[in-house]
Amino acid sequence: MPGRWRAAVLAALGALAGVVAQAQDFTTLKGHGGPVTAIAVSPSGQVLTASFDNSLGLWQGRVPRWLEGHDAAVTAAIFTNDGVPVSGSDDFTVRIWGEAPRILGSHRGKVTALAASPDGRYVASASWDGTIRLWPLVPGEAARQLADPGAGVNALAFDAVGRLFAGTLDGRLIRYDEAASMPVPLARHGFGINELVAGPGWVAYGAVDGGTRVIDPENGALIADFTLERRPILALAWHRGTDQLAVGDGQGYIMIIDTARWRIARDFRATRRGPVWALAFSTDGKVIYAGGLDDVAYAWPVALLDRFDPANAIRSTVPRAEAEMPNGQRQFVRRCSICHALDAGPSRKAGPSLHGLFGRRAGTLAGYPYSPTLKGSDIVWNEATVDALFGEGPDRFIPGSKMPTQVIAAPEDRADLIAYLRRATSE
Repeated sequence: MPGRWRAAVLAALGALAGVVAQAQDFTTLKGHGGPVTAIAVSPSGQVLTASFDNSLGLWQGRVPRWLEGHDAAVTAAIFTNDGVPVSGSDDFTVRIWGEAPRILGSHRGKVTALAASPDGRYVASASWDGTIRLWPLVPGEAARQLADPGAGVNALAFDAVGRLFAGTLDGRLIRYDEAASMPVPLARHGFGINELVAGPGWVAYGAVDGGTRVIDPENGALIADFTLERRPILALAWHRGTDQLAVGDGQGYIMIIDTARWRIARDFRATRRGPVWALAFSTDGKVIYAGGLDDVAYAWPVALLDRFDPANAIRSTVPRAEAEMPNGQRQFVRRCSICHALDAGPSRKAGPSLHGLFGRRAGTLAGYPYSPTLKGSDIVWNEATVDALFGEGPDRFIPGSKMPTQVIAAPEDRADLIAYLRRATSE
């Protein structure tokens, strides 16, 4: 074989081997019934995923053990220092999932963030109700509420010495030096701060307007600014051993920052459709886990991100583009698919299956935990009642139900949705 041909064949084989290696290293964690809202990795390497389907998945390889108990979407998930899962939810509760799972406590609003203290004594939780609370993990300790942060809180992070940082809905970054202390103002961003990470000598935050900044935890002085034309910032994750800070945004991109040199190391589109709601590194920093609108968590090998387009690997796992769908199906995908399946049988989605919907009395599908409002309803689902549900909105048509507010203003869109549901729920 001539030398040049032999070289070409070897190059082709090498490229093929690289593609095979990439396919082997790329991983999906499948099983949730709704978007993945949070991801955490334990000190031993176990992965925890939280979802809009009201549940958490504790993964052994690609096999989940489901943690059930929340009555609404799970919005935050962490591990304690001992590797015990803790979660917060839209049902206002904070739960710990040890040998005897229990509710640590409750807020009066959505739980938005959790953080474990470095000494292992407390889990901190934050809420849109404007409170930050410390829940004890050791006997003899009492729960505490920190001094008023002044607004609803989106983000929490402890540093290595136990100081707690909080990001608020009105764009302030504050620091609590002790549980009984008043908050110390560090930054006023102007837009809501969604995410925080506290590293050695720095605090990074991501904001609603796309702001991605690193400040001095002592005085708030700016250390670095990585703001790009993408918004909002919805996820941050830091790996101490490899100095990697991952930033996820609403447009489906993940940026990885080298925190030793304060430079962008990688920047790639991770999803076909944004946002990136959840990020976590593996214990060795070689894999980045990501979650978003899909009911799947993705695991990207960090070393391969420069060699191929990560979004190509997930094209077979997401539905065809909405632009290619008939209008009725598009309305279902946008308004209903996160909570409802169309197939008969059990579903992991947050709402009941819509299979056989037309002619069924509301609140009667066996095995689904309906709210008392729907259990006692005399509504029968047909074209007129489905039209009224989306024309008026669930909060008006069925006051007191668990259904999120969804209004479809255009009559033609409602008609197309009803026609699609009529066909799809009877197949």
